[in-house]
Amino acid sequence: MSNDDMNRIKEILKEKGYKLTPQRRATLEVIMNNKGKHMSTEEIYFNVKKICPEIGLATVYRTMLLFEELGILYKHNFDDGKNRYELSTMNDDHHHHHLVCLSCGQVIEVEEDLLDSLEEKIEEKHRFKIVNHNVKFFGYCSKCRQDDDDGSV
Repeated sequence: MSNDDMNRIKEILKEKGYKLTPQRRATLEVIMNNKGKHMSTEEIYFNVKKICPEIGLATVYRTMLLFEELGILYKHNFDDGKNRYELSTMNDDHHHHHLVCLSCGQVIEVEEDLLDSLEEKIEEKHRFKIVNHNVKFFGYCSKCRQDDDDGSV
């Protein structure tokens, strides 16, 4: 985890009256070390337990909820029955888009925001100020398409 990220998170916690406890730090380290993986709470817990063996699942759940409420984490739902998380960055105007493989569950980030011109048209036509959007594309990743010998995907 970069010092800038850690300092930003410490400031957010301090402003709201919270401390960066060892358990919270371990949770953040796991999320930062797995950037782009969109891990579930259970996956985060499994990895935090390696750093902090005494930590309980309830502590990780409470930590994730706190980080989400404070805007440190962004929660995604990819329609697979699990909430998945990633670190929020302060300079993101929009969250990026995601490609979700229906076969293996892989989530691929699309960094480009391809909807700027569409947003402008919607704002103009409907006199509606858009502040954010969330786009998920569902399909099959290249690996699953290669693995599918019978051509059904």
